[in-house]
Amino acid sequence: QVQLVESGGGLVQPEGSLRLSCAASGDIFRFNLMGWYRQAPGKERELVARISSGGSINYPDSLKGRFTISRDNAKNTMSLQMKSLKPEDTAVYYCNAFRPGYRELWGQGTLVTVSS
Repeated sequence: QVQLVESGGGLVQPEGSLRLSCAASGDIFRFNLMGWYRQAPGKERELVARISSGGSINYPDSLKGRFTISRDNAKNTMSLQMKSLKPEDTAVYYCNAFRPGYRELWGQGTLVTVSS
């Protein structure tokens, strides 16, 4: 069973940048989709960015231009570069991996706090 571990969260000032990483314990090339989701206090989990095994990328319109997702199948890692962060970006960020016919995988999450 592949496990996902996020890292890189922390406290950042508004307009700052942060890079999150997701390390997988096994091959990620098998996963059709990998993505980042976030959940703010009192809110539902929402999609932040998603990337297919072929490199197709999706962002919600509200986050386009500030967040950049990437994956490295050779290193079994996925990253999320975030810039121009806002207090409303404060949330726990989760790494996700999806493959048809298999249980969807989630990491334990990493907390991002945007505050002055």
